[in-house]
Amino acid sequence: MLYPISTKSRAVHSLNGVWRFMQGAHSPQEVLSTNEVMVVPTSFNDVVVDKDKRSYIGDNWYETEFSVPRLDSKEELVIRFGSVTHHGAIYVNGQFLGEHKGGFTPFEFVVPEELYQEETIRLTVCVNNELNYTTLPVGNYVEEVQEDGSVRKKVLENFDFYNYAGIHRNVHLYTRPKNHIKDIIVTTQLSEDLSEAVVKVDVQSVTPVEEVRMTIFAEDKKVVGRLENGQLHIQSPRLWEVLDAYLYSVRVELWEKGELVDTYTESFGIRSVKVENGQFFINQKPFYFKGFGKHEDTYINGRGLNEAANLIDLNLLKEIGANSFRTSHYPYSEEMMRLADRMGIVVIDEVPAVGLFQQFSAALDLLGDGEKQRNTWELMQTKEAHEQVIDELIARDKNHPSVVMWVVANEPASHEDGARAYFKPLIERMRETDPQHRPVTLVNIMMATPDKDQVMDLVDVISLNRYYGWYVHHGDLSKAEKGLREELLRWQSLYPDKPILITEYGADTLPGLHSMWDIPYTEGYQIDYYTMNHGVFDEISNLVGEQVWNFADFETNVMLIRVKGNHKGLFSRNREPKQVVREFKKRWLAIPDYHYKSK
Repeated sequence: MLYPISTKSRAVHSLNGVWRFMQGAHSPQEVLSTNEVMVVPTSFNDVVVDKDKRSYIGDNWYETEFSVPRLDSKEELVIRFGSVTHHGAIYVNGQFLGEHKGGFTPFEFVVPEELYQEETIRLTVCVNNELNYTTLPVGNYVEEVQEDGSVRKKVLENFDFYNYAGIHRNVHLYTRPKNHIKDIIVTTQLSEDLSEAVVKVDVQSVTPVEEVRMTIFAEDKKVVGRLENGQLHIQSPRLWEVLDAYLYSVRVELWEKGELVDTYTESFGIRSVKVENGQFFINQKPFYFKGFGKHEDTYINGRGLNEAANLIDLNLLKEIGANSFRTSHYPYSEEMMRLADRMGIVVIDEVPAVGLFQQFSAALDLLGDGEKQRNTWELMQTKEAHEQVIDELIARDKNHPSVVMWVVANEPASHEDGARAYFKPLIERMRETDPQHRPVTLVNIMMATPDKDQVMDLVDVISLNRYYGWYVHHGDLSKAEKGLREELLRWQSLYPDKPILITEYGADTLPGLHSMWDIPYTEGYQIDYYTMNHGVFDEISNLVGEQVWNFADFETNVMLIRVKGNHKGLFSRNREPKQVVREFKKRWLAIPDYHYKSK
């Protein structure tokens, strides 16, 4: 899906701002009668103050009006949402326009032509935040009967972060030609010596036109060349490199009878990605991931778009020598992806397939309540949602040079019977749908040990979330070191040709808490914990990267082991560094982005 930009044939208007807001039952045929308002985009949870409203599960109604721009007979009016979490039903003047399931990818609808003569249009959005065993993320949906006989809906998250909801990203109103460019697919192929690139561009339009003109520009806007038969050879291309980004752009024009019908410009980078001989290569060089798992999580905004936070996060990331992040545990905003492209940050792109483990708890079931275990793959009915999020993520992010790998799921029950039958077609779908055929991984949970896991032979990279010294051998770093080393060596022995990536490791730490001894939650223990892990990582030849959990402290649901959120961040939630940041900066600045684990 194309990001909304203004061109000679397209005009984009923002519908962000203060909308009317109400929770509960409402008929969209009626004007939303309420004194309450809500900012778009944001999570409603951290803007409302009332506790019941903050945790409300059900229908949340948003409404605004917009002026109808002037359109000619060849144009149409489109409403586009960057994301609505988790289900959005859209109405114009009380008329149902369409709906979208899934809270992290964009969608759009064409406004009915009979409304183009109106002065203003009333836009109503019903945002539903229910999660269950058919949705991604997975939620445990329950209904509780209150003392007054009313029913209160609840979602017990099957994941360890807060279930923020609302209109989370930009809302745009834009005009485009009825016969328009639907999609642009850019692929590049580099020669072995990197001296030549072949750029191929596939353009999809509503109906065929007489002529499609495609021109590639360098960053300085100089013409590189015009495509013939959808491709162009570039000699001595300037590559998109890690922390040294270079973006070309392709301008696509549709022409009919000597007139410009539609035009759009798409940025792209030239770089190669492959997995081979236990290493991960970018531009034919073995790459070492240094970075983080993150969350879209800030004060007040919650999971709502915060472009200032995006920029400071990437500035902090680069400052301490990191080069990458994973979009744990859902697709991040389009704005963040475009920023990563521009800044040369490597991205591992993940669908919202989290919670696919019936027996999950944040403490790896150390605090389980004894509920009888049921087979995840007999209980969950998420296949349809999973196929949808794969298709929508790749449709959105396929042209981003920052994206080097896809994640099909985070910490599923890949050790339970049925996991292989569930994931094999999804992994194949992810690999085949991507025009660039990037590597695909699945992030493995600690219980899915090498002797129990059923799916890791299907993926390109062994991605492991490991908490030796925290959830396992808590506070005993000597035992933790031994256990971590033994497991990583088993994975390497089992899959000698696959790279190993640590996608999570971390210890909750409260800023300012210190001790003379190795006491968990202290800043000293956090330093010792990471020192132990890094020593083991450097022994494993196939280990190609380390991504800390987490970049910054973040909000979670309420549980015994969470003291106002998860505190595994290297930074506090308001982005102040903990003591360990200095140690990471020393380590990561000493580790080159390329050739650290050359064989």
